[in-house]
Amino acid sequence: MTWTALALLGGISLAGALGAVTRYLLGNLVTTWLPTRFPLGTFCINLSGAFLISFIFALVSHKALSTSLQAMLATGFLGGYTTFSTLNWETLLLLRRGESIRALCYLGGTYLLGLGMAALGLGIGGWLA
Repeated sequence: MTWTALALLGGISLAGALGAVTRYLLGNLVTTWLPTRFPLGTFCINLSGAFLISFIFALVSHKALSTSLQAMLATGFLGGYTTFSTLNWETLLLLRRGESIRALCYLGGTYLLGLGMAALGLGIGGWLA
């Protein structure tokens, strides 16, 4: 493995750690500011992550961002920031509490609005690049 590849792995690792810390802090902030039985923190994190990853890929496709920076931001930071496993766990918790409508809104809203946010990120990223 070359020094360049090792440096990239280090950058991805550091970015992943920063993404995880950001997710934790933002999730707590949203939950504190807007207490609700709906998992709003994870919902906001996953939607913003969907926007950001498409935005990053649009910039890369227009050569406005390097593939190394893409790897650090998309794989590293956003890999640590977004959370598919928490989405599934919180959906199961809602179902176990008998809140099937809220669970359906959470799961469906995350996917449908996430797709919309991804399209928005792609469009804005392409426009800016």
